[in-house]
Amino acid sequence: MSPEFRKALEVVRPQSVMEGAGVRLKRSFPTYSLDYPDPFLLFDHFGSDDPADYLKGFPMHPHRGIETVTYMLAGVVSHRDSIGNAGSIRAGDVQWMTSGRGILHEEMPEPYEGKMEGFQLWVNLPARLKMTDPSYQEIVSHSIPEIEIDKGVKIRLIAGSLDGVMGPVVGIAAEPQYLDVSLPVGGVFSHTVEQEHTVLAYLYRGQALFGDEGAPGVTIIKAPAMIVLSEGNLVRVQSKVEPARFLLMSGKPMLEPIVRYGPFVMNTREEIEQTLKDLRNGTFIK
Repeated sequence: MSPEFRKALEVVRPQSVMEGAGVRLKRSFPTYSLDYPDPFLLFDHFGSDDPADYLKGFPMHPHRGIETVTYMLAGVVSHRDSIGNAGSIRAGDVQWMTSGRGILHEEMPEPYEGKMEGFQLWVNLPARLKMTDPSYQEIVSHSIPEIEIDKGVKIRLIAGSLDGVMGPVVGIAAEPQYLDVSLPVGGVFSHTVEQEHTVLAYLYRGQALFGDEGAPGVTIIKAPAMIVLSEGNLVRVQSKVEPARFLLMSGKPMLEPIVRYGPFVMNTREEIEQTLKDLRNGTFIK
């Protein structure tokens, strides 16, 4: 198959929002610019060296019908949930939670000398799994493969595969790939992706060119930016004048209707109404 380069179809600048009990975030979607790049539902970038921006955290709250993915770059977040998990995630760690039919959890940043920074991604669950039992994967930093390729390009492989190496996150319905890629000046990253999958890149450091250099419409993009990539089977990213770092996220679209209500994402309004009824009558948690 000849390479069909994916290029930047849409570039979304994150918007400043306040979430939880008072945490400042940069949100790429859902926004007026980008709502639902199926199967992905939400993407937030949190980062500050001022504890007032994050210490109020996310007290105990419910989820149903989705998966939440937290990836830490710096700082410490304590967590606990209604199925008995508790602990702390630190720089380089990943927390992949499948809420299924219902889970309560909290994520509370701890005081930290220096910058607190990380990302949260929400991934949809297909209708057949929305009422499955909740589950949880906590991946510590040292278990995430770090691969170095030509010219100092470095990849942390959280989910998916690269050059025969598998990431530690497994068993996810959306068949995701989740990579953290660092490019030195002049570095080039090329990666084959599934033709039918949605592919996003979140550029959070520096600037880079996404696509086949010299092709029409391919230009350098500066961070921070969420890039929706066009159809194709090959992602190519090149840093030209300064180092760059980005997350590459891809997944299989569900192609199903969604109805959102805060932390709940189901397929019908009736299912949302049942969720709210379950919360009221105490049957949300099995």
